[in-house]
Amino acid sequence: MDFLNQTQNAVSAGLHHTSKIISRLPDGTYHPLGRRFSIPAYPPPSAHILKREEVCALRKKLMSAVILYILIAVLFLPLLVTLLCGGFHREAPQSAELFGTEDLAPLPSELEEYVAGVVAAEMPASFPEEALKAQAVAARTYEVRQMRAAGSDSVLYDVGQAYADEAAQREKWGENYGQYAAKIRRAVRETAGEIMVYDGEPILAAFHAQSGGKTENAENVWDSPLPYLKSVDSAEDKAAPGYETEVSFSTKEVLQQLKTQGTPNQTAENLSIEILSRTDAGYVSEVSAGGLKLTGRQLRETLGLRSANFTVEKQANSFVFRTYGYGHGAGMSQYGASYLAEKGLDYHEILNHYYTNVNFERLA
Repeated sequence: MDFLNQTQNAVSAGLHHTSKIISRLPDGTYHPLGRRFSIPAYPPPSAHILKREEVCALRKKLMSAVILYILIAVLFLPLLVTLLCGGFHREAPQSAELFGTEDLAPLPSELEEYVAGVVAAEMPASFPEEALKAQAVAARTYEVRQMRAAGSDSVLYDVGQAYADEAAQREKWGENYGQYAAKIRRAVRETAGEIMVYDGEPILAAFHAQSGGKTENAENVWDSPLPYLKSVDSAEDKAAPGYETEVSFSTKEVLQQLKTQGTPNQTAENLSIEILSRTDAGYVSEVSAGGLKLTGRQLRETLGLRSANFTVEKQANSFVFRTYGYGHGAGMSQYGASYLAEKGLDYHEILNHYYTNVNFERLA
């Protein structure tokens, strides 16, 4: 108790002593032991408080930063996941998985492989499958007829049909090779061995790109009639791309080309071309050119016209030809087959439309 009282007295004495040695002067300063010093005042509260405008600006900066980080995450997260999962892989637009392994598998014979190459070369692979099947049967029939006429058991590759091997198909279709090759091979496989016959013999299965609205009789193309190659309606061809085209030649060019067919009796200055007659299908049957009488087919081949269904007009020192359709016009129209397939006809119905009274057989 005495110790506690002594402690309290000592503290009181110390405070009293301190108050004596540190005294506040009238100018607001303190003077301990005869030395003057100042106690600095705290800065005003306004120096530590942000203004409302500054707070809003700071919030906007924070929000912008958050949005930026979110955008970066959205844009680059898939990239990061892709890289972590093994990098980029370019998947081919076609594969065996897409079309079935059997679609790209080897066909049962060299003949069927040849037919696939002909279809690839002769008909657009984008056409409906029933049209491709019709083309396969026509190409096979044409080839078998040529093989039998030649007494050959081997496939003949140069008999008037275009042919594209695998390398040519890859070059032609590029990244679509798998898709188109599978589609064509499927059409060939599903018609394998099937041909058209008339009186038990393979027919001359002629075909062309597009008619002038009607196909042509065989005798108007090759001079000899064939009972199954008769003119039939193919009006859908008029909607085909390139149905109507125009080409011009100078009179000198025409005269020069006519000399391959005989001796014209006209000069370039007075050269004339006159259509004398047409077939029922609308193709030029006979024409007078430079004093020479030619068939429409002859003039077409001489000048390289797309079709023998044409009109001609002389303008100053040139001739302007307007052609309709593409090809000789006999047999199946390929664009016509495509349109019929789009209407729902199957390949037998398409072939029966273009080849009159034919039957179908399968090779042994």
